[in-house]
Amino acid sequence: MREGFDLARGGVMPWAPVLLGCGIGLYFTLGSEPSAALLSAAVLIAVALTVAALRGPDLWRAPALALALLVAGLVLAAVRSHLVAAPVLSFRYYGPVEGRIVDIDRSFSDQPRLTLDRVVLEDVAPDRTPTRVRVALHGMQQQIDPQPGLRVILTAHLSPPEGPVEPGGFDFQRLAWFSRLGAVGYTRTPVLALEAPEGRMALLAFRLRMALSGAMQARMEGQAGAFAAALMTGDRSGVSAATNDALRGSNLSHLISISGLHMGLLTGFVFAACRYGLALAPPLALRLPSKKIAAWVALLAASFYLVLAGPNVATRRAFIMAAVMLVAVLADRRAISLRSVALAALIVLVLEPESLVEPGFQMSFGATVALIVAFQPWTRVQNRVPRPLRPVAMMILSSAAAGFATAPIAAAHFNRIAEYGLLANMFAVPIMGMVVMPAGVVAALLAPLGLAAPALWAMEKGCALILAVADWVAGLDGAVVAVSTPPDAALPLIALGGIAALIGRALWLRGTGAALVAVALGLWAGAERPTLLVSGDGAIVGLMGEAGRALSKPKGAGFVAKSWLEDDGDMALQEVAYARPGFAGVKGALSAELAGVTALHFTGKGAAERAAGSCSGGALVFLSENWSGAPASDCRIYDAARLRATGALAIHAGPDGLRIVTAREASGERLWNRRPERRSRAARAQ
Repeated sequence: MREGFDLARGGVMPWAPVLLGCGIGLYFTLGSEPSAALLSAAVLIAVALTVAALRGPDLWRAPALALALLVAGLVLAAVRSHLVAAPVLSFRYYGPVEGRIVDIDRSFSDQPRLTLDRVVLEDVAPDRTPTRVRVALHGMQQQIDPQPGLRVILTAHLSPPEGPVEPGGFDFQRLAWFSRLGAVGYTRTPVLALEAPEGRMALLAFRLRMALSGAMQARMEGQAGAFAAALMTGDRSGVSAATNDALRGSNLSHLISISGLHMGLLTGFVFAACRYGLALAPPLALRLPSKKIAAWVALLAASFYLVLAGPNVATRRAFIMAAVMLVAVLADRRAISLRSVALAALIVLVLEPESLVEPGFQMSFGATVALIVAFQPWTRVQNRVPRPLRPVAMMILSSAAAGFATAPIAAAHFNRIAEYGLLANMFAVPIMGMVVMPAGVVAALLAPLGLAAPALWAMEKGCALILAVADWVAGLDGAVVAVSTPPDAALPLIALGGIAALIGRALWLRGTGAALVAVALGLWAGAERPTLLVSGDGAIVGLMGEAGRALSKPKGAGFVAKSWLEDDGDMALQEVAYARPGFAGVKGALSAELAGVTALHFTGKGAAERAAGSCSGGALVFLSENWSGAPASDCRIYDAARLRATGALAIHAGPDGLRIVTAREASGERLWNRRPERRSRAARAQ
């Protein structure tokens, strides 16, 4: 009986993170937050199923364990959502802001940006003050040298995190909730220092990071130095927008973010160097467990890299993956296997269930599983390939497997496919693995002795060559193809189908997986975009036409406009989309026809006055101010107050008339968007 369970458990283990992830995904698709009673019942069900998996009949053990993991995933995500709960600003704030710097990055418009904790807002009670706020710095900001731990004061405009720019779109409110980010905004006034930096460990790591970054950029020329500094320290401040565009257009942007690739290359080089170094001394190699010593040294190197690069989500995930594989070596198990990847995924999902919906998690583990599965048959046929051609064949196989697995994920999240990404990775990844990362490790070891110059030279040339490949590939005709956003069900179906096809043992399971992928691609191909989109503040609308989506303004609301066009699979600039036909009227008072219904859009100062006489004939009226006329019965009005309650709108025009979907309906009533102020607005808007 026990042997039967062991066999079943062995079959379930690679599926454990999949089943747990399905439960987590189910939580995020719920239309409302599960009640305490429902969660309590789910916990009891999970416990009962676990007992059945441990002590029940052999036939039922694997199914019981699978259902237990599914239910546990839902409970885990719900508990995590409550554990990270923190105050969210419920109004627009302008005034002094005090806080301690905990993160430094750049905004959508490439402005420096500070994330603060220990926040103090004027006339705001501590229990209503956000735990963290994020502020973009505009204008000249040379009064301080920002670094983690420094307590600062500034005058800022703050507002609650905004919801999706369209129903079903990327939900920034959810991301902010799990980051405990309760307000975002900007300042145009100088940021002043109040107290010396706190947090010695974080400050030490930051200073070391910036010192190394500065030293590398001083010794290497141009963007090659900035690229090398980003690889080794995570400091991307020196990388230009043109370089970022070239990396994205060639599908090489993963090389510039600290990820599983970097951690794998670093630990792999350190492990190999240590093990083969010990092998050069036979007396030591015969008496010492060189493999385990190399694993310990590689684990220490990975830990140092984690501290140096900063414990962001992607770096933590990469460290967990590397650590699990190195611990497997220490335990005399296979380091690279579906079991080790499954264990790493389980750890990440248990610690941060919200990672499941992030592209980094999906692409990292998708690529890793694809590589493991692809190289299983390679080990059986590699002897048939001439020895000089094996490295080339392995490079092609690894690039094709990883690219095939991550392409639909990248297309779904970023609305782009790099047509020549495989070509770029075939050239760039070997340079990264054989030149850049080894040279970086050697430079780090020799720097204290003042002997790092040759290694830095090799690293500079390797980085320059990678950037040259990126520029060349991104400049090819048709290098980037835009794709529209898929339906909500498409990416989960692709993921489940791909996993079933890749790791399923039974032929029927693999066939089912392939069928699911085909269905998902069919849904994606047949998906239709909304006829009219309306922003959550009523400032901009977008009408779909034969030439693409026409926008109501040539500038302003740039993030919303860019997101709409990208979701359409449209690479046009906002000014170009504004010039498309579709709207009639003049600036601030536009109209369009939707399935026999007139849609009117009023913006700017006096929008409510201009809209006052337009409510007739069942028209749809959108305006960026509050409605000031008499209550309307012959039209539908979405003014600023109502839009704040409903969020952005998606209007679908069909043979049966108009179907209006609000962002609030699509997102549901969840912890990250459920605030009393919004509920009262929604009630008034009915």
